[in-house]
Amino acid sequence: MSQNSSEVVEADIDSKQPIIRRNWMMLIILPAWVFVGFFTAELLTGGLFWLAAASGIALKSFNQSVLNTVIAAIVYLLTLAIVIIIPWLLRRRAIKIADFGLSHWPSWSDIFMTPAGFVVYIILSSLLILLATRILPGFNPNQVQNTGFEHLVQGYEYILAFTTLVIVAPIAEEILFRGYLFGKLKQYIPVWVAAIATSLLFGAIHGSWDVAIDTFALSLVLCYLRETTGSIWSSILLHILKNGIAFYLLFIYPTLLTTLVR
Repeated sequence: MSQNSSEVVEADIDSKQPIIRRNWMMLIILPAWVFVGFFTAELLTGGLFWLAAASGIALKSFNQSVLNTVIAAIVYLLTLAIVIIIPWLLRRRAIKIADFGLSHWPSWSDIFMTPAGFVVYIILSSLLILLATRILPGFNPNQVQNTGFEHLVQGYEYILAFTTLVIVAPIAEEILFRGYLFGKLKQYIPVWVAAIATSLLFGAIHGSWDVAIDTFALSLVLCYLRETTGSIWSSILLHILKNGIAFYLLFIYPTLLTTLVR
């Protein structure tokens, strides 16, 4: 190779370095932005209800299930607005629904991928939790996630809890994590790195160790479905299926798992 050719190659590599650094910086910037958006939405919602209480509105007189449903809806809407709308206002780039994996209605392929994805998720989650029990001292795989809905009595309370946990949460979280975050990250970094980063954040916001590991495993499968099908419909359906089963075990037949273990 001539000296001139060598200089051209080196110049080309040097010119690409800033782009490469910028791409990998997105691995920090985008998850941090989603976390900030989610945390800010919770703060704003808390502030809104504090103002309501300070204004003399007796929030304690409202049914707790109704309040939890309203709070969840506000937090999800604010999070999506902060994370998605603010960048659009700053950069003035058109928001394309295809960028979020919602360019078409669910296909038969999306539907048929859901049960297969559920089986893979159960196996992966079980393996990771088994591994965690071996290497993490004090790890408790039987911690119960705080859903915000306890002591349901009335029929409408079950309906509100079901709507929030099984319908609203999966749709909002898939748009935010597999639609926005994963969809953005994989434009800058390898798909597998984007999937792990998305899943780590998704697990972290769900609290306790066992829930975090379980949702991390779920997110890996959801990212795979998003990448394979080209949309988030299969991810939404799997998320709904998973939360629906969890809802049944927590609220409808809470003694089922104990019965099966005996």
